[in-house]
Amino acid sequence: MTGNTFRAPSALEVLERQPAVDDGRPPLLFVHGLGHGAWCWERWMDTTAEAGWPSYAVSLRGHGSSPGRMRTAQLRHYADDVVQTALSLPRPPVLVGHSMGGLVVQLVLARYAARAAVLVTPVPAHPAVPSLVAIARRHPTDALRIVVGASLPLRPEYLFHELDDAAAQGHADRCGGESAVVQYQLLLHRPAGRPLGAPPVLVLATPDDRLVPIRGVRATARRYGADLVEFPGMGHDLMLDARWKEPLATLLGWLGHRVLAS
Repeated sequence: MTGNTFRAPSALEVLERQPAVDDGRPPLLFVHGLGHGAWCWERWMDTTAEAGWPSYAVSLRGHGSSPGRMRTAQLRHYADDVVQTALSLPRPPVLVGHSMGGLVVQLVLARYAARAAVLVTPVPAHPAVPSLVAIARRHPTDALRIVVGASLPLRPEYLFHELDDAAAQGHADRCGGESAVVQYQLLLHRPAGRPLGAPPVLVLATPDDRLVPIRGVRATARRYGADLVEFPGMGHDLMLDARWKEPLATLLGWLGHRVLAS
């Protein structure tokens, strides 16, 4: 396995992991969620590359080391970032999106024929007002921050359930702000159009998510005719919580069954 960072044609930060042997499998393109960056996928990328899958992770504009004005960005801009990155890859990728990135992937699927898609604790296809309600019940001032245009503080308790306190705080400290416009759009967006080419879709979720209530995620899985696998006890950041290997193993098994075998 080899690792690197390269710049997509748009100068976005893109992390890269390559398997020891390239046997022509479609690459995986990971898309982070609200306030995160490409860094959050490093564990999954290492393991997927070791399993034979070329892996890339993009930092959306204004996130990580990517240039651009994040504060005024809109969801369509993030979708543009993903499409441009996908077009720079050697083969059409499997898109993997977490949280907000899961909604961005839904938007991308309506305009780009991806090989397949994996939605990880995604913002639902329909408006995410229940998320605002869930936040308000736990931290009313955090919900107020969203309403007045400030970034949601990504507290460890929102993201993790089983990770030790020091590691959870370390990950949370790497998170940053988010576009006020995008935060409003998450609450008020319309469902994305139907995917081009009817790609297979997998949804990975947890019924104990403190940011995205499971009911909306299940409805989104039904909308896409997706395979849905839930991981009770885990937090919103499945790729960083203590049992991160479990959803990843499910993803790799699904890729072998639904992508390589098709």
